[in-house]
Amino acid sequence: MRILKHNAVALMVDIQERLFPHIDQHEQLEKNCGILIRGLQSLAVPLIVTEQYPKGLGPTIGSLSALVKDSPPVEKISFSCCGVEAVTSRLEQSERKQVILFGIETHVCVLQTCLDLKDLGYQPVVVENCAGSRKAGDKETAVRRMVQTGAVISSYESLLFEFCRTAGTPEFKAISALVK
Repeated sequence: MRILKHNAVALMVDIQERLFPHIDQHEQLEKNCGILIRGLQSLAVPLIVTEQYPKGLGPTIGSLSALVKDSPPVEKISFSCCGVEAVTSRLEQSERKQVILFGIETHVCVLQTCLDLKDLGYQPVVVENCAGSRKAGDKETAVRRMVQTGAVISSYESLLFEFCRTAGTPEFKAISALVK
């Protein structure tokens, strides 16, 4: 199954200040998410941002918040993003069926969102190197479960080049510059 930019919407899950420093390999995760977001923006893929109980976990981390300032975060208390009407209505309004999923924690909010997206008829595409958990083993287990339920697993570079489809275009050049 091809992942197509005109059929994709991205969902950034809960990359927030108070939890983020405790995520395994969080510095690399921050860098990867920044590249993914800039790539999605250059390809005009819509983005939805969520924050889990920001009163307790704080806002989206500063470096990513600056990149997504045109996508105001949706506040939630349910672990699944699909438990929030504002998210599900934005997904429906997008009229896109592939959901690019990334964020934290992989084994809680990302996993539950993935499962619910499948149940709602969407095709979740989990960007594995843009998802994290406090413990590496929890992330690995969650990714295996998502695969078992039919999610597609990708990396940011593979996904962005799949959206480009060919070399030599302005989009390809923009993505190439990001991933160098």
